[in-house]
Amino acid sequence: MHPYLNTAVRAARAAGRIILRSMDRIERLHIERKGHNDFVSDVDHKAEAAILEILQQAYPDHAILAEETGAQEGRDGYRWIIDPLDGTTNYLHGFPAFSVSIALEYRGRLEQAVVYDPLREELFTASRGSGAFLDNRRIRVSRQPQLDGALLATGFPYRHDEQLKVDLAMLERLVPQVAGIRRAGSAALDLAWTAAGRVDGFWELNLNAWDLAAGALLVEEAGGMVTDAQGGDDYLETGNIVAGGLDLQPHLQRLLKARLQTQG
Repeated sequence: MHPYLNTAVRAARAAGRIILRSMDRIERLHIERKGHNDFVSDVDHKAEAAILEILQQAYPDHAILAEETGAQEGRDGYRWIIDPLDGTTNYLHGFPAFSVSIALEYRGRLEQAVVYDPLREELFTASRGSGAFLDNRRIRVSRQPQLDGALLATGFPYRHDEQLKVDLAMLERLVPQVAGIRRAGSAALDLAWTAAGRVDGFWELNLNAWDLAAGALLVEEAGGMVTDAQGGDDYLETGNIVAGGLDLQPHLQRLLKARLQTQG
């Protein structure tokens, strides 16, 4: 395992332990509202602090982009992109779909990725050029060739009402055709599951870089394709992402692009 990835795994596991320790006392947590239907708890802050302590001790010159503490400048071209608890709303309700997401970017290119599901103790990892793995077992995206019969994952907006019409239009088009659509509530997990072939494709709009950075690299290293809604590679900047196998992803991307143009 690459040294950078090994450090990220240690950090993700440390955050996971904090997350699990608090599960039996959720009603006693201090919870703040960051925005409409957007919450942060003591656990988010403590998990992020644990991650930052490990990463900054090992690599003090690296930049940071973390959900709760924001951006910190670095000096050598590396940047860690961190979501200490992706799926906070799920966690606060006891819904078992949340994860820790850590990615390392070098001069704008994703290089290392960890998505950790502490409840299931599933560790998804990837290093650029070395493949994607689940608990040291190589994973691949599914070979589903088309939307007909596919199982897809997505997320619905809870802060961006203007995109709701696009999502509803996508659902109206896809529901009669595909095998099913799942909305688990953790984009990082959705992308990890896409990389592992558990779902055939994933799309979502208006995400943050920390929601999707690690998962995007997992899908790419698992043999899949990741683009923004327009078919380009600006998903970290736009927050719009479409991921899946090489055959299925272009179908999904073109459909989303058309729906955005129709609603625009």
